[in-house]
Amino acid sequence: MDQIKVVPIIEVRLIANMLTDILEAEPDITVVGCSTNPEDGLKILHEQNVDVALVSVNLPGQSALELIGTILDISPTTRVLALGLSEDAEDVLKYVEAGAVGYLLRDNSLNDLVEILRSTQRGEAQVSAKMAGAMIERLSSLARLFSTVENGITDGVRLTPREQQVLQCIGNGCTNQEIAALLLVEIGTVKNHVHNILEKLNVSNRQEAASYLTFINK
Repeated sequence: MDQIKVVPIIEVRLIANMLTDILEAEPDITVVGCSTNPEDGLKILHEQNVDVALVSVNLPGQSALELIGTILDISPTTRVLALGLSEDAEDVLKYVEAGAVGYLLRDNSLNDLVEILRSTQRGEAQVSAKMAGAMIERLSSLARLFSTVENGITDGVRLTPREQQVLQCIGNGCTNQEIAALLLVEIGTVKNHVHNILEKLNVSNRQEAASYLTFINK
């Protein structure tokens, strides 16, 4: 029987230890490490092959959302379950969008956790009808957004080569001052370029402008 290698990352040591003991009693689950903070959890992931990371949404310090992203950066094949979520659809969607492939609600049982963990290892997702509807609605909204962006590009938006350089810097998270240093221009010049980019793309902020890079760089 293939073992599911698991790492719980839960802020309360008593709960983390109890969960470890419960999971270890399952014939197909092996806990390869246990942590009460993100730093130690990431160390385990660096040292061990982990199939599923169980991440508490109440971790201190580095937020659980940031931790999920870091886990997937250092171990792309590891699946992440978010533990302790509310039933609010937006709350769940935040963690799914961060990279979690499943979640456990606050009122779920330990039996639910074991079943969801096994489903996760099989590549299956267990979601309620309400949650499935929320996910479909979010995907539909994103599809409409990207369609609008793509249509804007194909309908004749033209950025100068310098504006494209500035937009690329914006997409890389650079400030105006950093862009000025990179392109060897005055910060006032950068501000003018940013203003022109927002106007040409018909967007209100830098984040929306950066979304156009997907289509400009095709």
